[in-house]
Amino acid sequence: MIYIPAKTIVYRDAKGSSWFGGDYKMNIYRGCNHGCIYCDSRSDCYQNPDFGTIKVKENALAIIRNDLSRKTKTGVIMTGAASDPYNPLEKDLGLSRRALELIRSHGFGIGIATKSPLVTRDIDILRDIQEFAPVIIKITVTCADDALSQKLEPNTPPSSARFAALKDLADNGIFAGVLLMPVLPFITDTTENILGIVAQAKASGVRFIYPGMGVTIRTGQREYMYRCFDTTFPGMKEKYIQTFGNTYSCGTPAYHQIWPQFKSACNQAGILYTMETIIKSYKTVYGDEQLTLFE
Repeated sequence: MIYIPAKTIVYRDAKGSSWFGGDYKMNIYRGCNHGCIYCDSRSDCYQNPDFGTIKVKENALAIIRNDLSRKTKTGVIMTGAASDPYNPLEKDLGLSRRALELIRSHGFGIGIATKSPLVTRDIDILRDIQEFAPVIIKITVTCADDALSQKLEPNTPPSSARFAALKDLADNGIFAGVLLMPVLPFITDTTENILGIVAQAKASGVRFIYPGMGVTIRTGQREYMYRCFDTTFPGMKEKYIQTFGNTYSCGTPAYHQIWPQFKSACNQAGILYTMETIIKSYKTVYGDEQLTLFE
């Protein structure tokens, strides 16, 4: 177990509430061992060269308790942007669960991004929080097919297990949906894959699918992804170099083909897919008076 020092853990989101209506950010862990070949958090700009090793922030719960007690305004705390809060260490440490207990006791809302079905362990606390504050759970799914997901995300539970977790959350009344990102050019940007995800999401009872129709590639991340391409998708590195060069944001060339089909399938399924409607939906269930506390 590697512990690292931290002065604060729950802090104001500098971007405001543009990303799923979050007001604060929280990361108990640093690094990730999912091994996803496309992960932006592997980029050099984040200054975490040993990204594949999970580190635990020392005295995390005491720091979170202090951070929350010092806030003069409640809001929605987002976790999971740079390190999955339900990584393998969490099963034994239970730090994310105990942080949720603190969030519940201090009256904050919670937004969680994860690739792990372990989040369903904490449905009891999430239901408690949702009684008085907004809750949104985002589970990343990039592939309709388990075999492909294991190539792209080798150390994560397969897509089918994530859809099962989404169904469990939905069946318990938790506002949950899919982060469909990235959509990798020439790999997952097919009609079959995108519509397959929508179909499985509908069967799971999700409220939303938020897509990112492309992938970001930066120094550090680019080299890792291209090494993985050499062994898993021969010839793909050369195709990316030829198509995108050193561009940071690489949108899928298939966008104009798959976006109308994705949009139509979501509309037919009653699934939200825009940031504005997702935020409005998961926050306004509390009524106008309560909503003002979380805007």
